[in-house]
Amino acid sequence: MKVIYKITYPNGKIYVGSDLTDSRLTYFGSPSKESLYQDFDLSELQDFTIRKQILWQSETATDSEVRRRENVLIVEHAANNPEYGYNQRPRYRKTGDLG
Repeated sequence: MKVIYKITYPNGKIYVGSDLTDSRLTYFGSPSKESLYQDFDLSELQDFTIRKQILWQSETATDSEVRRRENVLIVEHAANNPEYGYNQRPRYRKTGDLG
């Protein structure tokens, strides 16, 4: 089973990722560690709860289809906007940003 999931952190920010190997129980993605450490101090990390939700799943999708759908969901959920999420790709562009 291939899945796309959303992780919600205690501050409300999210990370959207995919799992191509059906390790839903143990895999929690790879958000930017630097961004996470900026948002949480040491005392907050002593008791830390996150929520993982499956947004989409398929037994037949190709890896490339999963990655395309993941990118769509990242943008739809604004997970690549640093104000709301920890995804670094696809690169967030503000409305009107040509660069």
